[in-house]
Amino acid sequence: MDQNALKRRAAEAALAYVEENTIIGVGTGSTTNCFIDLLGERRIPLKGAVSSSKATEARLRAIGIEVLELNNAGPIPLYVDGADETDAKRQLIKGGGAALTREKICAAAAERFVCIVDQSKLVPQLGKFPLPVEVIPMARSLVARAIVKLGGDPVWRDGVITDNGNVILDVWHLNITDAPALEQALNNIPGVVCNGLFAMRPADVVLIARDDRIESL
Repeated sequence: MDQNALKRRAAEAALAYVEENTIIGVGTGSTTNCFIDLLGERRIPLKGAVSSSKATEARLRAIGIEVLELNNAGPIPLYVDGADETDAKRQLIKGGGAALTREKICAAAAERFVCIVDQSKLVPQLGKFPLPVEVIPMARSLVARAIVKLGGDPVWRDGVITDNGNVILDVWHLNITDAPALEQALNNIPGVVCNGLFAMRPADVVLIARDDRIESL
């Protein structure tokens, strides 16, 4: 089964967690796009959705789902999103699509965070995928130097501006043995808005699409 088919299979498994006539949070990325498409195909009635990015907002509106401000929605019962990596503890690396800050906010606001991935995203240890860090532009060099001291190799994602008006550093060659501690250490660097480790608030459920089944962590 090709990767696109696996992404759709993972997205389809997440539909079981969607309760009709509620507000849900929706993430960003190719697997999440499959989920949005399925919401439209199945015509699942919702009160609305909180979006993690402008791109997702446009896609939700295109299928007739009202997009709500999180400030007005309050706690949301469900947040569905993909990931660039997940380990067996449901700790994630996210941010390949540069939406990590809003994704982390949505995850924090959700009673249940369901992560949908294909089998290639499950890893024994996080860190092969470069860790995205969202940074206030004036602090880019300052933050990069601090990350080097933590053992990482930061690379500016040139030409990319987040929906929040910030820049992204992709950090290579990190040995992530204690993901919550690293997440906190990165957050403590002045100028860092957010980093792509979802370890202090991991996913509650990870649905992994395999060729022959859906595996649930």
